[in-house]
Amino acid sequence: MLIVSLIVTTFNSRENFCKTYQSICTQTYPYIEIVVVDGESIDGTREEIERCAKTDRRIRWISEKDTGIYNALNKGIKMSTGDVLAICNDEFTSKYAVEKYVLVLEKSRADGVHSDLVYKGEKGQIVRTWRMGKGTIRNGWMPGHPTLYLRREVYEKFGLYKENYRCAADYEFMVRVLKDNSVNLTYLPETLISMFYGGTSSNGVKAYWISFKEGWRALRENKVKWAFVITCLRTIRVLKQFV
Repeated sequence: MLIVSLIVTTFNSRENFCKTYQSICTQTYPYIEIVVVDGESIDGTREEIERCAKTDRRIRWISEKDTGIYNALNKGIKMSTGDVLAICNDEFTSKYAVEKYVLVLEKSRADGVHSDLVYKGEKGQIVRTWRMGKGTIRNGWMPGHPTLYLRREVYEKFGLYKENYRCAADYEFMVRVLKDNSVNLTYLPETLISMFYGGTSSNGVKAYWISFKEGWRALRENKVKWAFVITCLRTIRVLKQFV
């Protein structure tokens, strides 16, 4: 059976960590490793992680200063030992979510799988729905990063997140991995992730502008032609999600 490493990053976010951890604990899939990278929180998050780790042997964790979210993610990837890796900073919509991702990977023998997701506001209301389906980077498509489950070999071949990006290193990583169609990615048409709205790349107009510029930069750095046009198409796809 495939071991799945769920990488959780935290910094002064005790409430969100508790929600994410409790959601992981509902999962029926038995072969899960939980890797928690905390940025030396001072709001009780670190103590909560330590408390959970005392009774849950699946948890591997550290709490130390980092240079940002992508530095923390890279630390988590390096700490992980699983066959399949996924970033997990939100909640699952089903207790069978991880099991479904793994089942698709095993049946298709693909390099990775992605699904649909929803963004929820502070009161639990759905703010945005992400249903990208299948597509290519060149037509403005991209998978939902929180739904992306990749085999370890993908990271070994393509490397980690670029830490000199402020909020679009996840997009740059996906461009790097998917631009040439050398990675076989399967689509699972189910909403399996509920994302906390207001993350690094979804928090206000300024963040969207930074994301737009960094997305354009990611395409150019990876030598994808028509980078500005593709970035505009990607923006249109994202805006449609609010309708």
